[in-house]
Amino acid sequence: MENQTTEQPAQSEQSADVVQNNTEATEAVSNQETNFKDLIPDNFKEDKSLNNFNNMEDLLKSYKHAQSLVGADKIPVPNKHATEEDWNEVFKRLGAPEKPEDYKYDFKDQEMDSQQVSEFNKTAHKLGLLPKQAEGLIKYYNEMNGNKAASEEDAAAQGQLATETELKKEFGPQFAKRLDQAKKLAVNSLGSDFLENTFLKDGSRLGDNLNVIKAFSELANKLSEDEIIKGDGSEYMTAKDLEKEINELTQEGSAYWSKTHPNHNKAVQEVLKLRELLNG
Repeated sequence: MENQTTEQPAQSEQSADVVQNNTEATEAVSNQETNFKDLIPDNFKEDKSLNNFNNMEDLLKSYKHAQSLVGADKIPVPNKHATEEDWNEVFKRLGAPEKPEDYKYDFKDQEMDSQQVSEFNKTAHKLGLLPKQAEGLIKYYNEMNGNKAASEEDAAAQGQLATETELKKEFGPQFAKRLDQAKKLAVNSLGSDFLENTFLKDGSRLGDNLNVIKAFSELANKLSEDEIIKGDGSEYMTAKDLEKEINELTQEGSAYWSKTHPNHNKAVQEVLKLRELLNG
């Protein structure tokens, strides 16, 4: 029993020593941080750059980082008062080309023509774009336009299908004939390029628009059954008119029959065209 009583005070004293040592260590670290600036020589204490450091570790880290930059090619960033020449010098050192025409791109599918690329290069050079940045913008533009073209084609195809489906219901057995008449009249009135390359707000082509086709179909129906559209689209001619013109061109002694006549080939082609129209 006496031995147990004697050992307990000894263990308590050891625990107290550990606590005291830990406290002293913590105070030492705290004092080091608190007294760090007292360690700075007097001739450096007024240096404002040292105000950013609260302990020796931060100072050493900064010094190590500074040493790693020794010998590196450093480019100063211009301030808000910098001139255009100042910025151009920075862009040049970063790798911007000397002239707009020095930008080079290697794209298989190019959406922009040479004139557009030239204008883009001028703007890129003025803004100080690096070759990689300029190429990235060109690539983005190509992708955007490619996606747009694909979307337009898809919308046009869907529009054409929807129009034909609706017209089949409305025209019934006369669908093919009335659609053909409407398209012929539309092409000769407006031109195929205009009909195929004009897109409406819903993405459909003008030539595939339901209301446009129905309007031309109704117009075609108002014409007589034997009325045929002339090739150039400037006038409408009946079958009788076509036959009359063919007869005039092929009458005896005309250029159509004389191979030596300067207008022979022209007359032959005109007669062929009229006969094609007459025969549908």
